[in-house]
Amino acid sequence: MDTEQSAEATEFALPRSRAANERLHALVPGGAHTYAKGDDQYPEDLAPVISHGRGAHVWDVDGNRYVEYGSGLRSVSLGHAHPRVTEAVRRELDRGSNFVRPSVVEVEAAERFLATVPTAEMVKFAKNGSDATTAAVRLARAATGRPRVAVCADHPFFSTDDWFIGTTPMSAGIPAATTDLTVRFPYGDLAATEDLLTRHRDEVACLILEPATHTEPPPGYLAGLRELADRHGCVLVFDEMITGLRWSEAGAQGLYGVVPDLSTFGKALGNGFAVSALAGRRELMERGGLRHSGERVFLLSTTHGAETHSLAAAMAVQATYAEEGITARLHALGERLAAGVRDAAAGMGVGDHVVVRGRASNLVFATLDQNGQPSQEYRTLFLRRLLAGGVLAPSFVVSSALDDADIDHTVDVVTQACAVYRKALDAGDPTPWTGGRAVKPVFRSRS
Repeated sequence: MDTEQSAEATEFALPRSRAANERLHALVPGGAHTYAKGDDQYPEDLAPVISHGRGAHVWDVDGNRYVEYGSGLRSVSLGHAHPRVTEAVRRELDRGSNFVRPSVVEVEAAERFLATVPTAEMVKFAKNGSDATTAAVRLARAATGRPRVAVCADHPFFSTDDWFIGTTPMSAGIPAATTDLTVRFPYGDLAATEDLLTRHRDEVACLILEPATHTEPPPGYLAGLRELADRHGCVLVFDEMITGLRWSEAGAQGLYGVVPDLSTFGKALGNGFAVSALAGRRELMERGGLRHSGERVFLLSTTHGAETHSLAAAMAVQATYAEEGITARLHALGERLAAGVRDAAAGMGVGDHVVVRGRASNLVFATLDQNGQPSQEYRTLFLRRLLAGGVLAPSFVVSSALDDADIDHTVDVVTQACAVYRKALDAGDPTPWTGGRAVKPVFRSRS
């Protein structure tokens, strides 16, 4: 390693964060309560431990300030400590947060949600996305009397529960009999999906997928899935954890005009507060209620599922989106950022290697090696340079709290990172610039 490479690899350090990470690992399996937040997702010894955040910025325990992207794994879309949300929460905290009977806030939140997502007829709130998607699966199985679940193979995550996690490399502890009941279909391929449904005729309870992610659905695809589900008698479930609010206030179903039988929402719904939702057709949802004559479904029943302060946060978020045009702002900010990053990468001769993808409100980036293949080593190099420049960006997912100065700063830092990226490509080896082991994928069988 020459002197310049050595300086680039060692100039930025986070001693207090490193010590805090050691404390976390001693007490918390994985060192974080969400695997995607683990320090293995960041360059070695450069995983900031956060002190606080405001708007689009966060500060680590070492005193560094960052422009933050993908806040709260995409959940904080209005920015940290948004005044309208925190005030709504504060009001409810002074009134009590959990009672032995439903609060009036529960019906107000349901009315607000169903006005925002008019394609749904009933809604039930929970605390996390996994509970909502698993409830959708259970409801689909009960309604159809079928055992199998068909999940989209191209989408990375649906639930922490056995029916999904058993299909990932982290399947330890899950019986094969459970995993065998989950089958996969490719996104965008109606013919392959129909083949799957035909092969497992009268066995598939539901098709579950994200209606869109880093790629737009092919023309007619979602409508085609709707027709396939109807023809084969299975339930169509849209996981709108990411697309909800970011694609439109009513999610992807509102944007593309295709109505699922059930849908799940979370993340942006609470701007960081814990709230998720299962919504859908009354005929299905009421099977988990009291006003029907059929067999009862244990749908969702959580002690903290309807805490008043989280529901107040959700109502404030939905009102802010509607009244301030937040979805349009997210798209405008994302378009400005994507254009700047692409120009910076092209200007440094790495436009084919640092690639921005996705809808403007939900941008991700790929780091490709000299052969155009995804590379964890080059991702490590890139993340290291971003962190050193004050940009915390496991993705480029924007929040509405960003301003033009934040975007300009990010593009400047990306430009510097791309200059180092070019040096690594020319050298044919990124490791002198990674500072240690490469970042790792979340789903892997060994630590």
